[in-house]
Amino acid sequence: MTRRLAQVAKKVGVSEATVSRVLNGKPGVSEATRQAVLSALDVLGYERPTQLRGERARLVGLVLPELRNPIFPAFGEVIGGALAQLGLTPVLCTQTKGGVSEADYVDLLLQQQVSGVVFAGGLYAQADAEHDHYRRLADRKIPVVLVNASIEDLGFPGVSCDDAVAMERAWRHLSSLGHERIGLVLGPADHVPSKRKLAAARALGAELPEERVARAMFSLEDGQAATARLLDRGVTGIICASDPLALGAVRAARRRGLGVPADVSVVGYDDSAFMNCTEPPLTTVRQPIEAMGRAAVELLNVQIGGNPVPAEELLFEPELVVRGSTAQAPRN
Repeated sequence: MTRRLAQVAKKVGVSEATVSRVLNGKPGVSEATRQAVLSALDVLGYERPTQLRGERARLVGLVLPELRNPIFPAFGEVIGGALAQLGLTPVLCTQTKGGVSEADYVDLLLQQQVSGVVFAGGLYAQADAEHDHYRRLADRKIPVVLVNASIEDLGFPGVSCDDAVAMERAWRHLSSLGHERIGLVLGPADHVPSKRKLAAARALGAELPEERVARAMFSLEDGQAATARLLDRGVTGIICASDPLALGAVRAARRRGLGVPADVSVVGYDDSAFMNCTEPPLTTVRQPIEAMGRAAVELLNVQIGGNPVPAEELLFEPELVVRGSTAQAPRN
C-alpha cells in the first residue's frame, strides 16, 4: 500500500497524504487532483478502491505518426504527462508501415467514446492526403487539437512552432558564416510546415533557385539521397526540415569524402534527443516541446469542459542551437 501511494504521488506530483485522501473518499481535494490520482491508478495498473470503480477514466487519444523520429516520443511524453495530471488517460496510437492507419485509429477512438484527441504530426499537415476522418471527429463534436501546421479549413485549434522564424534563424546563421550557396532539404510539396519554411527562405530575398530545394520523406535515408542531389549542385550549407534528415545529410557528405563542417555545414530542425551526441554535434533549431505540449493539453481540456476555443493556431518561437555541424564557408 505504501509503495502504491508513493508511486501514484510521484506520477501526479502531489503528496502521499493527498493520494490517501482521494482513495479514502476524504474531502479537501480538488476535482482535478482527484481525477489525476484516479487516472494515475489506471495508468500504473492498480485497481481502484471498490467505491470508485464505477467511475471510468476519461480517455484521450494521442495520435503520433511514428516513434522512430525522437521528436514524437518527446511530444508524447509531455502531452501524456500533462493529460494524466488533469485526470485524463492518454491512449497512444502510433502508425507503422502496413499497419493501422490514422483513419482506422480515429474509428477505434470513436468506438471507445474518447473525451478528445491530440494529433502530434499527421495527415492534417499534408494538403493532398485523405482528411475525411478529421471531419468525422468534427461532426461528432469531439474536442481536437493539432500540433504543428495543419491545412486550412479543418476547423480545429492548434499549436505550432513558427516555421518562418525557424528558417530565418537557420538561414541567417549560415549566411553569417559566409555561405552563399545554401540548399534546403524539405518534406513533400504538399507538407504545410515545409511550404512555410520554403516561403520564409524566399522572403529573405536571398538567391534560392528551385534546383537547391530537395524533397524527401522524413527519414535518414531520404535525407541522404536528397543531400546527394544538392551536393551535385555545389551547395556548401544545407538546412533540413528535421533532425533525421540532417543526419542523412551528414552521411551523404561523408560518402562524398567531404568534411562536416569543413566542407559542408548542416542545420537540423527539432533538437530531438541525442543531437548533442552526434559526430559532429548537430546545429539545429529547437522546438519548444514542453510549452507546445502543455498548451495543446490546455486547449483540449477547455473544450472537454464544454467551453469553446477559437479554431486558431498558436505560434511558438523556436531557438537556434549552434553546435559543431556548422562553420565558416570553405574558400574557393
